[in-house]
Amino acid sequence: MAARTDACDTGTRATSEVLPTRRSRGRSGRVWAAVWPKALAVAIAVGVWQLVVWSGWKREVILPSPFTVFDTFFQERSDLWEATINTMTRAVRGYVIALMIGGGLGLAVARSRILRSAIGSMITGLQTMPSIAWFPAAIVLFQLSESAILFVVLLGAAPSIANGLIHGVDHISPMLLRAGRVLGARGLTLVRTVILPAALPSFVGGLKQGWAFAWRSLLAGELIVRLGKHSLGEQLTTARDLANYPSMYAAMLMILIVGIAIDALVFGRADRWLRRRYGLIDAAEA
Repeated sequence: MAARTDACDTGTRATSEVLPTRRSRGRSGRVWAAVWPKALAVAIAVGVWQLVVWSGWKREVILPSPFTVFDTFFQERSDLWEATINTMTRAVRGYVIALMIGGGLGLAVARSRILRSAIGSMITGLQTMPSIAWFPAAIVLFQLSESAILFVVLLGAAPSIANGLIHGVDHISPMLLRAGRVLGARGLTLVRTVILPAALPSFVGGLKQGWAFAWRSLLAGELIVRLGKHSLGEQLTTARDLANYPSMYAAMLMILIVGIAIDALVFGRADRWLRRRYGLIDAAEA
């Protein structure tokens, strides 16, 4: 009996020593599985770009090779970083305002039949309008100023955020709402404990779409409204005017990098957290 106990203890210790290694290998395997498709996609894109340059479709002074652009990107990294900080500051400021307005408006419309009948379709109509269409009115109303840019960012992002929340509230099960009321949830308590958690997946989708519209609107605004403050849009326009095309493509590369980083680090993580919370990811894969 003692020999059997010792054998079990030895087996337990051996298992405990092996399991962390397996877990660590599992983590490294997941990291590799997430990285290699992106690396392959980048390599394919760079390869296609270089093939187009070699084809002679455009002169290399107009369409430089990717390695020329990468070299310019590295040389101008300080200027690009400063421009990115200024552009991101504008983006976050406009997005936060859009989040407060869009979130409040979406919740009000979702919970009020009168408001839904009055402005429900108008919100969707505003969402479908191209951001560039707002700039003539923004310049007339606010002149060439920061307010004109923020105005267009707000109108680009807020409708998407509002529609995301409306869609989420519309798809809450009536049984869940009744259960919340039976348990004593009323008014703001019902909104905080039942409605918002249940609508959160669709709301996060609206937040992601709202950011995309805000980012696109902001860059369009910086191309049109030049305030002398170094930004990504200002660098794009200046590089084009000076025929400094490697610098222009380097700024475009930075815009792409920021978009990918925000999606992966903010909305991608939020999406994975939600799917894990709602049981949509296998625990073995989490």
